[in-house]
Amino acid sequence: MTKSELIAKLAARFPQLVSKDAELAVKMILDAMGKSLAQGHRIEIRGFGSFGLNFRPSRIGRNPKSGDRVQVPEKYVPHFKAGKELRDRVDVQK
Repeated sequence: MTKSELIAKLAARFPQLVSKDAELAVKMILDAMGKSLAQGHRIEIRGFGSFGLNFRPSRIGRNPKSGDRVQVPEKYVPHFKAGKELRDRVDVQK
């Protein structure tokens, strides 16, 4: 599902919500989640899952085009872990 599909579903489910209001709500939620992760906080949505940061230490990588060795700096990357309820719902669907 894309962001625009989510906005359309939200606007369709709640007819009192104008499409622009639904778009603003989705944007505000995603912005708040991004800011929270950038500050190093963990986000947990019960029944859905949790978002956190994983640390990746610096390493030596290779440029795939030239084969040269390249120093890849350390970084934090976002990580999502699905909750048990979401895993169960997805498993039943298949």
